[in-house]
Amino acid sequence: MNIGIFTDTYFPQVSGVATSIQTLKTGLEKQGHSVFIFTTTDPHMDKATVEPNIFRFQSVPFVSFTDRRIAIRGLFHATQVARELDLDIVHTQTEFSMGLIGKYVAHSLKIPCVHTFHTMYEDYLHYVLNGKLLKPVHVKQFARAFMHNDDGVVAPSKLVKRTLERYGIKSPITVIPTGVDISRINENSKRDVRKELGLAEDTPLILTLSRVAAEKKIDHILDVLPEILETFPTVKLVVAGDGPDMDMLVDQVERLSIEDNVIFTGNVEHTDVGNYYRMADLFVSASDTEAQGLTYVEAMAAGTKSVVFSTDYTENLFDTAEFGVTFKSKDQMLTEILDYLKMGPGRIDPALLAEKLDSVSSDRFASAMIENYQEIIANFAYKANEGQDIFDDQN
Repeated sequence: MNIGIFTDTYFPQVSGVATSIQTLKTGLEKQGHSVFIFTTTDPHMDKATVEPNIFRFQSVPFVSFTDRRIAIRGLFHATQVARELDLDIVHTQTEFSMGLIGKYVAHSLKIPCVHTFHTMYEDYLHYVLNGKLLKPVHVKQFARAFMHNDDGVVAPSKLVKRTLERYGIKSPITVIPTGVDISRINENSKRDVRKELGLAEDTPLILTLSRVAAEKKIDHILDVLPEILETFPTVKLVVAGDGPDMDMLVDQVERLSIEDNVIFTGNVEHTDVGNYYRMADLFVSASDTEAQGLTYVEAMAAGTKSVVFSTDYTENLFDTAEFGVTFKSKDQMLTEILDYLKMGPGRIDPALLAEKLDSVSSDRFASAMIENYQEIIANFAYKANEGQDIFDDQN
């Protein structure tokens, strides 16, 4: 198949969506399919860089998310490129500029369009005029309008599927958990991050790694750190990542007088995240907005146990304490962090880990998506050949 993926965010931008798309692209190509990325320009990308099968369209920073981009032109050029590539299917991964261009391309070329709904926008409304402009009902209306007449929708988790059903999405919804390219987590394993940060091997170390933004609830972890220090006075919390809430978190650390126990690393390249996970005794995430939880699997792949917020996805992923545990309150998070630190450093059992990682591998992710593509293409062809008329008569 020739597959066109349309997205507003792609590397060098750092995000779960960009990682998911790259993982899917690699998995699809590994199984013999051709994948073409239609995305935005990025000021951090060297213009001389050659990117095979990646087409970038002029863009500007996106409103409240200035580290994200939105295309301002390219509708007809994208259609021309897609026609020359003889695409079999369009896969949109954004509800904004490139997603709309992708829908137009699919309509123009008379090929099916499938959409992955990555972001639970109701959790991000505070970014737009502090939540005073947009309400959950607007998200529902927006989602229904965008996915109207899509030939299929992919939900990364059951939670996302239930949300889309609540919105009244009529297109067929398939749950396909995002896979993780495990090989990439451990391919660059020579860097000793502990040593670089000046930390001894026996220093208890908690890691949280994500975009530094309000929805990640990093402040909740900082809130319980003083109580953790009462039992483990030498513990260090490493906050890996960058984002709009960095200054606020630095201020919080100063207010709590825990400057000596918190390290902010700034942005971490995705090729380097494995080294950060491996150095930690425990990975912690207080975020309650994760639709796919790639960082959880990445931490697991590096052999590091986790304490994460409870969702349908995490409950299934962490089905044994060997991998990690989930929590539903700040007090429960504190208790579980202390319990793991009391057990001392310990890696996940390799045999159990191998079995778990196989279930969330990039190969399984790609295979499930291919099966979904094939079904959507077959249904599209059937409807184009009188099938739609038959259904209309039955209705």
